[in-house]
Amino acid sequence: MDKDRVKAFADRIYRDMAGAMAIGMGYLGMKTGLFRALADGGPIDARALAERTGLHPRYVEEWCAGMAAAGWLEHDPDAATFRLPEEHAFLLASEGTDHFLGGLFLAGPSLLALAPKLVRAFREGGGIPPEAFDADWLEAVDLMNGGAYRERLGSYWLAQLPEVRARLEAGGRVLDLGCGVGEAAIALARAFPRSEILGVDPDGRAIQRARSAAEAAGLGNLAFTCGTVETLLAEPRFDLVLLLDCLHDLAAPEATLAELRARLSPGGVLFVMEPRSGDRIADNANPLGVTYYGFSLFHCTTQSLARGGPGLGTCLGPTRLVELLRGAGFGEVQPLPIKSFTNMFFAARA
Repeated sequence: MDKDRVKAFADRIYRDMAGAMAIGMGYLGMKTGLFRALADGGPIDARALAERTGLHPRYVEEWCAGMAAAGWLEHDPDAATFRLPEEHAFLLASEGTDHFLGGLFLAGPSLLALAPKLVRAFREGGGIPPEAFDADWLEAVDLMNGGAYRERLGSYWLAQLPEVRARLEAGGRVLDLGCGVGEAAIALARAFPRSEILGVDPDGRAIQRARSAAEAAGLGNLAFTCGTVETLLAEPRFDLVLLLDCLHDLAAPEATLAELRARLSPGGVLFVMEPRSGDRIADNANPLGVTYYGFSLFHCTTQSLARGGPGLGTCLGPTRLVELLRGAGFGEVQPLPIKSFTNMFFAARA
């Protein structure tokens, strides 16, 4: 046995465990407002930070030490102060933007809490149904994607489909299937006030949040329905259908895609966003790929299997994605040149 290899692998396990603990501390920093309190970038000692936030001094002291050890905060040992660099605040204290990473801090603890249930599914089959995921997971998905929907969907992303954008500006119809808490649908309702936007999701909790958000925004061209595409009327049809980060979650992907193709108006487009992944395991042997495999096991695959689905998984890959779309009768499948570190985009036409 190679002892150096054993040591190197032990070091890797501890590094990975450190990453999990750092995400947990990130959760605490987000939920308690500590990152926001440090966002001005100035140095501050732990006791003063506790006074600023109204939090328990001993907890704040230990949190600062842990975040400094993880490299998230800078520490001046002589002055006994801590500082959140501007570049770190860009990712940690920027709620509502398309570059905020706080959704990951909610996702980690929320998903890992389901580990005992997932062990049972490994042994007995089935999976964890969507309703078993807690409110933190709903918020996590919103935080991971919502900023991009607000800042990019109606502008940069749809600029790749000028004919669709023209229809929506004149007054078209949009279906957002798997709409979640409604951020994408709300963004389109604001960007295209002449169009009718319909969001559909089987999760009643998400639909309730979406309706509350739409009501608060005062949007009259937007509606949300709890259900699936099969529950919708066949007419009128849609100029644009969105499948954003959810095709791989579907319990019946082939049938659902065929239904969506039938619901498109002549010249209509299915716009698909999926997590950026490669077709081979080797393509995904990187931090993003490992994160997505974890998301897949703890959410995407298991909730599909719980409903009798195929469990396509988060790392579906572009080749399999195109095969699914073509198999559902889409004659034209076009990858879109949208720059994104985390997602890939396709337009499909009948």
